[in-house]
Amino acid sequence: MLLAIDCGNTNTVFSIWDGTQFLCTLRTSTHHSRTADAYFTWYSTLVNHYKIDVEITEVIISSTVPRVVFNLRIFADRFFGCRPLVVGKPDCLLPQPSRVDEGTQVGPDRLVNAAGAFDRHGGDLIVVDFGTATTFDVVDHDGAYVGGAIAPGVNLSLEALHQAAAALPHVDISKPQRVVGTNTVACMQSGVFWGYVGLVREICARIKAERERSMQIISTGGLAPLFQQSEALFDAFEDDLTMHGLTVIHRYNKENN
Repeated sequence: MLLAIDCGNTNTVFSIWDGTQFLCTLRTSTHHSRTADAYFTWYSTLVNHYKIDVEITEVIISSTVPRVVFNLRIFADRFFGCRPLVVGKPDCLLPQPSRVDEGTQVGPDRLVNAAGAFDRHGGDLIVVDFGTATTFDVVDHDGAYVGGAIAPGVNLSLEALHQAAAALPHVDISKPQRVVGTNTVACMQSGVFWGYVGLVREICARIKAERERSMQIISTGGLAPLFQQSEALFDAFEDDLTMHGLTVIHRYNKENN
C-alpha cells in the first residue's frame, strides 16, 4: 500500500492509495519543527478513527518546504520500514524530464501537477494551482513541464492588504454579488476576486498566444472551486491533482527501476 505525502507551505496532506483509489486523505498544518514521532501520533490517531487497517509498504513525498523532508524521511523509515521516494531528488524519475533553464530547480509540486494533469488530460495544458501562491504550470504536448508563472496566492494577498493598511479588516474571499462594493469588506472582496479572475484570464491568454496553440486550462488547489464557478475560466477542475500526480510518478519509478 502506498502513502502519498504532499507538503505545502500551509498544509501537509497524507493520502493512502491502494492501487485503484484513495482510501482516505488526511490534512494537517505544515510545521518545520514537527518530529517523525509527532507525525506518526497524528497519523495513527486519524487512521484508527477512520478504521483504516492497511499496511503501508511504500511512501512518496513531494515537499515545497525542504526542512520538513528530513523528518518525513525518518517517519517513513522508522514506522513503515521503507525508504521514501522524494520528488525532485536524483533517484526519483519523472515520466518526462522538465525543459527549463539549466540549473533551475523546479518546485516538486509543479512537477507533480504536470504529471497528474498529463495522465488525465493529455498534453498542451495550463495548470492553475490556487495554493499559498497561485501558480501557472505549462505542460507540453509530451507531458514535460516547460515553465510557467507564479503570482501571490489569494489569501496571501488579502492578508498583506490587511497587515499593510491599518484601516482595512481581515476578510474571507468570496464571490461578490456586485463589482461595485458599498462597504469596505465588499470592496476588498470585489477587488481581490475580480482581480484574480482578470489575472488568470490574462496570463492564460498570453501563454496560449506565446505558444501559438490551443491549450486546456485545468484548475486545482483549495480556492479553485470558488473560481471554477466564475466566467468559464477553466476547462476542468481536479480536486486531487497533486495526489494523483504522486501516484503517477510512483508507478513510473516502479516500472523503470
